[in-house]
Amino acid sequence: MLSYFARRLAGTIPVLVAVSIFVFGFVHALPGDPARLVAGPEATPADIAAIRVEMGLDGPLWSQYLIWANNAVHFRLGRSIATRQAVEEVIGERFMPTLWLTLVSMGWSMVAGVAIGVISGVKRGRWQDQAGMVMAISGVSFPGFWLGLLLISLFSVHLGWLPTGGDVGWRSYIMPSFALGLGVAAVMARFTRSAFIEVSSADYVRTARMKGVPERSVVWRHTLRNALIPVITLTGLQFGFLLGGSIVIETVFTWPGLGRLLVDSVAYRDYPVIQAEIMLFSAEFVFINLFVDLLYAVVNPEIRLT
Repeated sequence: MLSYFARRLAGTIPVLVAVSIFVFGFVHALPGDPARLVAGPEATPADIAAIRVEMGLDGPLWSQYLIWANNAVHFRLGRSIATRQAVEEVIGERFMPTLWLTLVSMGWSMVAGVAIGVISGVKRGRWQDQAGMVMAISGVSFPGFWLGLLLISLFSVHLGWLPTGGDVGWRSYIMPSFALGLGVAAVMARFTRSAFIEVSSADYVRTARMKGVPERSVVWRHTLRNALIPVITLTGLQFGFLLGGSIVIETVFTWPGLGRLLVDSVAYRDYPVIQAEIMLFSAEFVFINLFVDLLYAVVNPEIRLT
């Protein structure tokens, strides 16, 4: 296990290097000059040139990348162009609201999705299966931003039960977590159902039933445990998606998280913040996938990681 973890961890280095090159090139290809934005509309060309030198934007692109990569390795991410704060401070202030929103969204969507998928798999072809799949298809079909606006209109504007946005307490999590997690719950339900039905037709499940093992034990110990292996992969991918892909939901609900920060940073051409955020999201996906692979052996001890 430890040797596998060490090899996988070493394998993340070239991935992150390749991602960093792509991110750096993409960010600097964005239209607009951050130096001009900082200088203001009344600035002279000399003022803009001086600001470009101060921001380190005057050298060739490869030289800028090497300087940035060297600083990033030593966790020196520079200063935000918009606020002049250290980038790590800006991201640190926004990280926890996004993390908590992601955990709440992932928690309820995973429980609901797996439960609906198992019920649909056990009751395959019956009304419970049909109702569960109708809910799953409906959940996938609703755009997140449209659902968020609908929830705000109903529960905030008309009923006045919930705050329209911001992080002002536990009630603030209800609508954005539902809008963010509904699609995940729907995908989890359909995926769990498919995996459950596939495993339920395996020889060892039929053998357990022939031996007279109680149906509850067949479902929970023999079928669900093995069906969870592909579901774990989906869970890891969906968690990474929620953590880095909540931009629309955070914008709709004015959530003080990383997604909204990224939108604001792109609008201001805040290169240091954009680069740091995208690299953070990329590293999250890489390490979440590594964690999921290690979790396989916990769920099913017969799996050996080599």
